[in-house]
Amino acid sequence: MRIYFITFLLLLSFTSCSQQYKDGDLIFQHSASAQSTAVQLATNSNYSHCGIIFYLDGKPYVFEAIEPVGVRSLADWIDSGVDQNYAVYRLKDKSLSAAQLNQMKAYLKAQMGKHYDLGFNWSEREMYCSELAFKAYQATGIELCRPKALRDFNLESPQVRRIMQQRYGAEIPYDEPMVSPGQLSESALLYKVH
Repeated sequence: MRIYFITFLLLLSFTSCSQQYKDGDLIFQHSASAQSTAVQLATNSNYSHCGIIFYLDGKPYVFEAIEPVGVRSLADWIDSGVDQNYAVYRLKDKSLSAAQLNQMKAYLKAQMGKHYDLGFNWSEREMYCSELAFKAYQATGIELCRPKALRDFNLESPQVRRIMQQRYGAEIPYDEPMVSPGQLSESALLYKVH
């Protein structure tokens, strides 16, 4: 009986928690992927993965760039993070209009099925998580932060150097514009909801 009661409380907590989110909210976590620690070290952030929340048929989902770009339930997304820790951010000074939300959703749907971008390139051919979130907001006319060149991240860690060597070999694209989950979460346009 006690187990059922605890399960009920957890479900009740998740349901009330998920209802406080809005379409277009950004969600961040530390993922369990192999590159996660390198991303955190290079960006000086606790976050290594992000997505955008939308309600579909009344239930919360997260659009994200993994392999491939897709959508999954908010519960599954949270469960995939290290210790199920996550944070949700929202625009500070205004809500997204219905037109902006439609533009954002249309952009996200157009990216579905694209391969994950292991090289963190700025092209539209493939997508990585923070690029997807940044460009989805950009599609509404909102620039959450300024992309910066790869060379401007913290590249000194052996883990970061190892990943760069694996991905690029000797041809490291130091001038490639990039955006990280940490940059998005630190945007002056956002505030933390959860």
